[in-house]
Amino acid sequence: MMDSQQQQPADKGGPLVGYRVLDLSVNVLGPVATQILGDMGADVIKVETPDGDYTRQVGPSLGPKMGALFLNTNRNKRSIVLDLKTPEDKETLLELVRSADVLVHSMRPGAADRLGIDYEAISAVNPRIIYASASGYRLDSDRRDWPAFDDVIQGASGVAGMMNRATGEPRYFPTVIADKLCGYILSSSISMAFVWRERTGRGQQVNVPMMDAMVGFNLIEHLWGATVDKPELGLGYSRVFSPHRRPYPTQDGHICVMAVMDGQWLRLFDAIERPELGRDPRFANAELRTKHIDELYGALAEAVATKTTAEWRRRFDLADVPNGPANDLEDLLTEPYLVETGYFQRHEQAEGVYVSPRIPVQFSDSPGQVRRLPPRLGEHTEEVLSEMRAQRPEA
Repeated sequence: MMDSQQQQPADKGGPLVGYRVLDLSVNVLGPVATQILGDMGADVIKVETPDGDYTRQVGPSLGPKMGALFLNTNRNKRSIVLDLKTPEDKETLLELVRSADVLVHSMRPGAADRLGIDYEAISAVNPRIIYASASGYRLDSDRRDWPAFDDVIQGASGVAGMMNRATGEPRYFPTVIADKLCGYILSSSISMAFVWRERTGRGQQVNVPMMDAMVGFNLIEHLWGATVDKPELGLGYSRVFSPHRRPYPTQDGHICVMAVMDGQWLRLFDAIERPELGRDPRFANAELRTKHIDELYGALAEAVATKTTAEWRRRFDLADVPNGPANDLEDLLTEPYLVETGYFQRHEQAEGVYVSPRIPVQFSDSPGQVRRLPPRLGEHTEEVLSEMRAQRPEA
């Protein structure tokens, strides 16, 4: 456990130690991106309005304005409060920009323009800065200032339509997938911009349009016939739309099982005591299995219903066929693999215990770490501004 008053030194661990990030983002997308940078060692300064990030109010709270959603996207950051609508605080931000490597925001381009913190204004103060943002649509499109949140982008990018095709009803994924995916893309794009700056000495503007990112994500498998310029062959990977593609009911629960290569299917057929399926011409190779996926998955579902989950886990493990449980969210807290690896980490602070997921990426030489717990609103304002004043050249 780590006490919030006994933080590990800032110069220990993480491939991004030494980089400073100004995080003006709110909600989920931007904070996910900047938390990843902070996990990897960057000094992330979260610049908040006097009201704070909206997510501070969402979910069970560890204290005033310390809601669960905020806690899960804002570790390894320092919080300062600035009102950028006032000339004094705007000037403070610009002074911070001079020593920063990255500025991240998630506001619409027009809003950044009106505040005077567009790329041109910020790069004029610090030409080496990486100015990173996410917007609903491309900056060079007619939709550059259209408002967009996760649900809107899920609908526009085809997610709701795919759910309609699979279930008969348009629905969103039960997770803010557009925000989180684009947050991951934004963090990796910033890291790539670091490499470019190391080579050229130049900063640049980086923007992730959510619509483009989600459409590309969805169409990896679903562009299908249009990939070879034959949309008449249909769009959509039929396997994932099969009504039988789901956790299979067993005698006492559910199990997830999947085969891909020919050898895996043959071992799976043997495990379910249906070896004749391996000789069925409908299932002879990947192309034919895809064409007859409903019959194939239907036969698998019928067989799996005859035994318990534990029996199938044993059989599939012996056959070296990928399988696993159909966990509920609550099951994750006691999932054996996560318990073994210490995935959920407990941190004690004055307000109570804060539980964080483990940083998922492993580095052999420069591992990331939880150095700072999610900050209270404005907790580090004086600390950061004192550092800024100390860095001013003497008159």
